[in-house]
Amino acid sequence: MTPSRIPLAGVIGSPIAHSKSPLLHGHWLKTYGIAGHYIPMEVAADDLETVLRTLPKMGFVGCNITIPHKERALTLADQVTDRATLIGAANTLTFGAEGKIIADNTDGYGFMENLRRGAPGWDPKAGPAAVLGAGGAARAVICALLDAGVPEVLISNRTRTRADQLREDFGARLRVVDWVQAGNIIAEARLVVNTTSLGMLGKPELRVPLDGIDKHTVVTDLVYNPLKTHLLQAADAAGATTVDGLGMLLWQAVPGFERWFGQKPEVDEATREAVLG
Repeated sequence: MTPSRIPLAGVIGSPIAHSKSPLLHGHWLKTYGIAGHYIPMEVAADDLETVLRTLPKMGFVGCNITIPHKERALTLADQVTDRATLIGAANTLTFGAEGKIIADNTDGYGFMENLRRGAPGWDPKAGPAAVLGAGGAARAVICALLDAGVPEVLISNRTRTRADQLREDFGARLRVVDWVQAGNIIAEARLVVNTTSLGMLGKPELRVPLDGIDKHTVVTDLVYNPLKTHLLQAADAAGATTVDGLGMLLWQAVPGFERWFGQKPEVDEATREAVLG
């Protein structure tokens, strides 16, 4: 990138108008006085490859990828990190020399940074983790938990076959339980993670038994609208340590911003306020 060229980045998805990423990156660009721009881009599936090959020619240094393009972006990349390959999806692309597309997945990093700061007393080796859901976010979370040394990950999903696929992909440290028994794994776990959209504004509530949560449990919900979901409210009432989902959104953005704009950003209260308001 020449000194006179203003770096551009953005987020690609469909739909995309709801994304908080432009607020987040815009806040950091302003905070650090960087002459760059980050924009939302709604791109149809049929146009994704053309757009990704064109962006570097327009001055883009990289972009985030969100639903429904995370899996397809992986197949279009020229270079893929090991963690993105294992997760099976990309959320962060960097454009290298001659427009080479380098794909990574920072969701697991964002999840762990948020968890460690929100629950500094959590010990990965203390006991099993219960993960509700079996989509792309669950894959990133499971990958991060196994790397952190969690002895066993208990998986429950409304569609059992998707959970079984995770067991096949990640191995013997995963145990699959039917959705009707989800309350049992919550009671057994020292960490509970909701990776589904249940509890999100406009979605049905997460209706699984939560009475197994106690003061020794750490509970985190990837949903951040609302910040205090029914799951987190119930966990608070039980005296558990709770971690909301906004921090994951903020932390997963850190590696991309640093790669694109040359500055590692801070995740602080001002950052949270910029995204929330």
